[in-house]
Amino acid sequence: MAADALLKVVFEHEGVFIHPSSDEDAVGQDSLVSGSLRVVDKDAEVIVEYKPVEETVDTSNMLCAGKDSSSVMEWDQVSGEKSLHLLESQQSYETEWDMVNAVSFKKKSCSNGEGSLNHCHERSRGAFSFAVSDLRSITVKEEGWTFLVLKLKDSCSSLPALHFHHGGSREFLDSLRRFALLSEAPEDDTCLMVSTPNRALSQSFENLLDDNNFGLVQKFRKDPYVTTLGGFSKVTNYIFDAFRGTEEQHQRPPEEVELLGEVIPGLEINQQEEPGFEVITRIDLGTRPEVNRTGPLSSEDWIRHQDTEGRMINIPLLKQVIFKGGLCHALRKEAWKFLLGYVPWDSTLEERKVLQRSRTDEYFRMKLQWKSVSEEQERRNSRLRDYRSLIEKDVNRTDRSNRFYEGMDNPGLVLLHDILMTYCMFDFDLGYVQGMSDLLSPILYVMENEVDAFWCFVCFMDQMHQNFEEQMQGMKTQLIQLSTLLRLLDLSFWNYLESQDSGFLYFCFRWLLIRFKRELSFQDVLRLWEVMWTGLPCDNFHLLVCCAILDSEKQKIMEENYGFNEILKHINELSMKLDIEDILQKAEGICEQITSCKDLPHSISAILGPDPGLDSEVCDCAASPALRPPQRADACSNGLLRGSGSQHGCRVAFIS
Repeated sequence: MAADALLKVVFEHEGVFIHPSSDEDAVGQDSLVSGSLRVVDKDAEVIVEYKPVEETVDTSNMLCAGKDSSSVMEWDQVSGEKSLHLLESQQSYETEWDMVNAVSFKKKSCSNGEGSLNHCHERSRGAFSFAVSDLRSITVKEEGWTFLVLKLKDSCSSLPALHFHHGGSREFLDSLRRFALLSEAPEDDTCLMVSTPNRALSQSFENLLDDNNFGLVQKFRKDPYVTTLGGFSKVTNYIFDAFRGTEEQHQRPPEEVELLGEVIPGLEINQQEEPGFEVITRIDLGTRPEVNRTGPLSSEDWIRHQDTEGRMINIPLLKQVIFKGGLCHALRKEAWKFLLGYVPWDSTLEERKVLQRSRTDEYFRMKLQWKSVSEEQERRNSRLRDYRSLIEKDVNRTDRSNRFYEGMDNPGLVLLHDILMTYCMFDFDLGYVQGMSDLLSPILYVMENEVDAFWCFVCFMDQMHQNFEEQMQGMKTQLIQLSTLLRLLDLSFWNYLESQDSGFLYFCFRWLLIRFKRELSFQDVLRLWEVMWTGLPCDNFHLLVCCAILDSEKQKIMEENYGFNEILKHINELSMKLDIEDILQKAEGICEQITSCKDLPHSISAILGPDPGLDSEVCDCAASPALRPPQRADACSNGLLRGSGSQHGCRVAFIS
């Protein structure tokens, strides 16, 4: 029992075939051996194990074909003797299928063939095992299915090729990537060179991953938002190097440099990617204007913005009022559908009913797809199986302190699970990535309806999709944009962060990934999201929310002379201590401060969008006073809301 406690199965797949290469095999050379393949973490060492089952497949009377056969019609029936002669005469180790999955084998000879097998156990029975750290390379070949040729470091020869007749090769390689870096050989794109970091470094990364035992690469791909860099050890410096690609990175051992290159794919930020980084040296934005926020929109005022057929009218003004004060909770169930784009603003009540019926049918068709998958099907669908496992794990820890999700056998948890599983069928390429449950939870809480919550979640994910893609291009772009904005707003603070190896603001990663879901109370998240969904007062307003939070914290960070680790720790400890109204007020003020600049640099204009701000919106002079933003009421003329016309000048200095 003690030994079992130290062993963790990382990957397991049955139906992996080999052809025994030993002359001592009782079953002979014309046998196809089926077995199970495992990757296990045993006593702090990662081991690959192959064990055959008792049955073998006799191939003596199967169809076989030469490598150059162009069609199944050219294949001939061969006797066992002739097949054996063919096997012994060829000098390549490969397999080929016909249309009915018949197999012929060709043996590859190697002058040093015994060397690699010395690493294997139970050689006569076809079983073998080896440490991942002993693996030199993996060659990936396609012969109607995928088979892998593994080479160990201390031998020129290969282990028996692993034939994945029933799939699973990609999942096997993914499991190895948790513990080693697999990179294409320069001269052969079918060959993956294997390099493993020292175990101490890998373990220090894994200690950051709460209850997950993934490597750092998998962590940031699948669960980056829970990374709080607990302990704030030297590992944070490795993460910094991966972001920056600094000179220090090149001084590290090669295996560590290779690992760092895959920490967060696509986030190798450099100055060449940032337009204007070397050009703009100083911009004086003037004094930041004071702005006021109002109370939430009431149900009565919402109704005033509907015509007799249920169409929403005067939508720009309506969005402004929502931006300035949010919504009363009773309105959210209906208004969020419009804000997210689930239902069109100009749709009638009858059209929305038709849409609801259509979307309901579509949703349950997709839900039936995964509900009707048999256990046998799922056993052969590793991606769906992995999605389900990850969803079940995340659902059980999402917002459990909220009454809507608390307790055992909570129906809210069942709906959360079912919607996420159905989303996997809707977007199977993306599937489920950790963090998505945090985006769905508030929507389901508000909608209290499975179908509406699903389609609103789909609309939200359309906005957030790039955050969760494997290359994380959305995260890369946002971090660059945030750094650009902060340099504009407070160059001295940004310079301080840069001096502390924090200029690329990667401590804001979680903020951006799931839109502050883990930083604010549940009710504050509802308010922030509905405000951001208005699209006002500019594009990427969430980046200005980041700037507002950092602006409030910069004095403490600089006065206390916080270094890299202290900055990370301080930012993480802000969770649940932020005031959403103060943040929104400051973020809006920052927007007006920036947009008052007459000669705004192009890089900033590209982030905030054309003509950002609260101006140039159509209003209805006869509308209820509650619907008219107070600071704009005196600017109403001929139905046009004009900007405040801030007179703060801007001075921009450029390097010639």
